[in-house]
Amino acid sequence: MTGSVPVTSKPRIRVIIPAFNEARSIGLVIGDIPADLVEEVVVVNNASTDETEANARTAGATVIRESQQGYGFACLAGIAHVEAAGTDVVVFLDGDYSDHPEEMADVVAPILEGTADMVIGSRMIGHRERGAMLPQAIVGNRLACALMRRFWGVTYTDLGPFRAIRSEALRRLDMRDQTYGWTIEMQIKAARLGLRTTEVPVSYRRRVGVSKITGTLTGTAKASYKILKTIFRFAIEDRQAR
Repeated sequence: MTGSVPVTSKPRIRVIIPAFNEARSIGLVIGDIPADLVEEVVVVNNASTDETEANARTAGATVIRESQQGYGFACLAGIAHVEAAGTDVVVFLDGDYSDHPEEMADVVAPILEGTADMVIGSRMIGHRERGAMLPQAIVGNRLACALMRRFWGVTYTDLGPFRAIRSEALRRLDMRDQTYGWTIEMQIKAARLGLRTTEVPVSYRRRVGVSKITGTLTGTAKASYKILKTIFRFAIEDRQAR
């Protein structure tokens, strides 16, 4: 079992923020991250065509570029950077200011206390501003979590992007997804490996701008298809391995 003892020395915590055209919000996100908690904020500019990169640098973040569009592509690029820099805990956070970065201490606390390897910030058990999550997102979350409980016996309430994980545990997951299946791949693989996971309530508000996923019918359809495809692919693999 990984991470059986608390982190006793000051942990090296790095934040990865995938960002595509988030010029209006990225500075707000970075500005609300607790500076005394985090060693580095890494914004992955995922082929933005606006001022996302310039605004992120102005706000004090390290900016790297990933020209191949896709949430997973951006996260993988961020992971490569933080692993090379030396990191104990990796936090993932969206760049649209829908999450509350000031709640990061609550998200990483179970890891620092030695009681968890991965923590999901759950919007479903936290406070959600009215309209912050569209109906299709709520239904999709419930379905995906119900299927994970059915296939792997784990209890999740959300696929929330605000999450933290021990670097050593993240390496064991061997993340591969390049697009919409990133968050659920992480949760399924954590269940398969028996990692200690927990959820903490986080707040959620209306994002700045329009969602590239649930804000459009095309985005919703693509994300839903990829999430379900990922669930059943892993479930079939497990069944065949028995």
